[in-house]
Amino acid sequence: MDHALKGGKPENLRCDCLILPVGPERALGATAKHLDERAGGQIKRALQRGDLGQSAGRTLLLAEPAGLRTPRLLLVQTGKPTLDPAGFRKIVRAAAAALVATGARDAVFCLDDIVVADRDPSWCAGEAVMAASEETYRFHDYLSEPGEALKVDLTRFDIHHGSAARASLDRAIEEAAAIAAGVAKARTLGNLPGNVCHPTYLAAEARKLGSGEKRMTVRILEEKQLANLGMGAFLSVTAGTDQPAKLIVMEYRGGAQKAQPLVLVGKGITFDTGGISIKPGAGMDEMKFDMCGAASVFGTMQAVVAMGLPLNVVGLVAAAENMPSGSASRPGDIVKTMSGQTVEILNTDAEGRMVLCDTLTYAERYKPQAVVDVATLTGACVIALGNHASGLFSNDDTLSAELLQAGENSGDRAWRMPLWEDYQQQLRSNFADMANVGGREAGSVTAACFLSRFTRNYRWAHLDVAGSAWLSGAKKGATGRPVRLLVEWLRSHVN
Repeated sequence: MDHALKGGKPENLRCDCLILPVGPERALGATAKHLDERAGGQIKRALQRGDLGQSAGRTLLLAEPAGLRTPRLLLVQTGKPTLDPAGFRKIVRAAAAALVATGARDAVFCLDDIVVADRDPSWCAGEAVMAASEETYRFHDYLSEPGEALKVDLTRFDIHHGSAARASLDRAIEEAAAIAAGVAKARTLGNLPGNVCHPTYLAAEARKLGSGEKRMTVRILEEKQLANLGMGAFLSVTAGTDQPAKLIVMEYRGGAQKAQPLVLVGKGITFDTGGISIKPGAGMDEMKFDMCGAASVFGTMQAVVAMGLPLNVVGLVAAAENMPSGSASRPGDIVKTMSGQTVEILNTDAEGRMVLCDTLTYAERYKPQAVVDVATLTGACVIALGNHASGLFSNDDTLSAELLQAGENSGDRAWRMPLWEDYQQQLRSNFADMANVGGREAGSVTAACFLSRFTRNYRWAHLDVAGSAWLSGAKKGATGRPVRLLVEWLRSHVN
């Protein structure tokens, strides 16, 4: 979808639909009053009749409004004169949903009357672009004939604002479009079926991302190289499948040559049967989403490249399948990790931490400013936080605060969980340095405690996105989270 900033008088805008946020009748903004005068009082009469209601996000479509050059005027109720960020995102999503139903091909969102507490017009413009892009995302690549509900004719969503600060508004729209494209990339990778999106496919996608980009270097480490590095934990996961594992390395150099990079690590289990500790059949199709951590790293790296962030960023994706076979790892097996520590595999369905621990050890060679891993790691995190927040664990209070703030700023929120030494005892093993699971109690915490044993030499945070990276039920599909959080965190490091 294309986006641009539109100036001039709103009544002269030529588009399929003009979107006008309006508050209570007594608090109509200057632009709404002006357009109402042009339309012969049509807007005010609709409000007086109660056609738009009072609840934020209610919409009303006025056809062929008098005095305007657009055939459609879409009113969206703000509910109050001053919005908070969440309220603003709500009305944009509502407007975008109603807009799609009209069949309009291009639209202009009029921001002039909008007031969001502690936010400027540039922020509003960017959020409007991202919210509209996410609301109009569809995945129907494998449908012979997409139904009416999946049809989106909209190809342009522009922003109108009379501010003289065009440069900052233009930049906000451009950056928002890049982030929205990164979110869409993550969603699409997550939604692809496991027979298409396997480790080899992800490696090809990484090469595409780096193709022709001078600031990006892409390398793919094959299983032989992983063995030479001593990644016994990583290779234990892929032992039962014919699809070879890959460690995908994406190095973006946008900052000073000697500046320490920020490293993102993504769990890329492209399909997770559980291995020998096989999962129940019901709902196993959703285990194609077990690579959504990796998908978010792809989406973030794509946004970083498009925005040209002046930072050094490394994306590491641990890509593998977890399948049962005669060669698969068994419960009770003991493997040696790249760090030299040994792990007793008590449950082969706790495979994400096995590919991540070796990848986190590999990340140490970059002497990073900080490392953030993203993984659909535990069902326990879904029980703890549902799908509203990602679980955040960290060995550094400053890093944790940065990520929490990035989540608040972007609307892609996280919640910090404990990483206390008390929980480490649950990982004791009689036969190895540690077990790969710690029992039912505090499952998301003990998983993070396991990873923490491989991150002692740098600042590290772990995002458990098992509840936030995809939705089940009628709206089944990948969400693209936490791309927005990660991009916001990276942008906070730009001086």
